[in-house]
Amino acid sequence: AGTGHFYTTTKNKRTMPGKLEIKKFDPVVRKHVMYKETKLK
Repeated sequence: AGTGHFYTTTKNKRTMPGKLEIKKFDPVVRKHVMYKETKLK
């Protein structure tokens, strides 16, 4: 969402070989937005 807020979760690489996409609540904009999997900075 570009707000700098992020969630961490675990992922089974065998059942989810691609990038993870989850719709979660972003408290910065107070809306549900798509969270895409990236490297932790």
